[in-house]
Amino acid sequence: MAWGDDLAELAATRGPALVGYAYLLTGDLDRAQDLVQEALARAFGRPRLGADLRWTEAYVRRTILNAFLDGARRDRLWTRSRHLFAVDEPRAGQGDQVASRTADHVDVQAALALLPPRERACVVLRFYDDLTVPALAERLGISEGAAKRYLSDGVRRLESVLGPAAADAGPAAEVVDVRTSGRSRR
Repeated sequence: MAWGDDLAELAATRGPALVGYAYLLTGDLDRAQDLVQEALARAFGRPRLGADLRWTEAYVRRTILNAFLDGARRDRLWTRSRHLFAVDEPRAGQGDQVASRTADHVDVQAALALLPPRERACVVLRFYDDLTVPALAERLGISEGAAKRYLSDGVRRLESVLGPAAADAGPAAEVVDVRTSGRSRR
């Protein structure tokens, strides 16, 4: 299969999932679509030898994450000097888009938007991609300790906005005293 066919297949079969992934990072559908477009252009900017679709999707997801972090870094630098160039005016109609969404969706989206980029990336990778902490650290190229810290800080900030996470709905765990676990119970 030619690399153009790989691109078409990836966009057709996994496009909505990639946009959903980017949306969790950005919180904005237009920015998410732009991120996916940029990632696909980077990944398929030059012909590559045929690789399976799973590898290609993983490569595009990594490219989406890198583009998001690069953009956040650029935005942070821009906000430091933006006041030197123009006056920021509020845009009319921003509330119209939010009004059409459910309250929970808006709450989670707003809470994710409050997180710094690294914490947001860690939370999304952990809870959306279901990565373990070691895999998350490897994906971001940071130590496991840093990944744990970013994840812990991100979850704590989310809980301060959204409230504590719901308790596990599974059966209650039996508390066992390890000092007496070998003895018979009375």
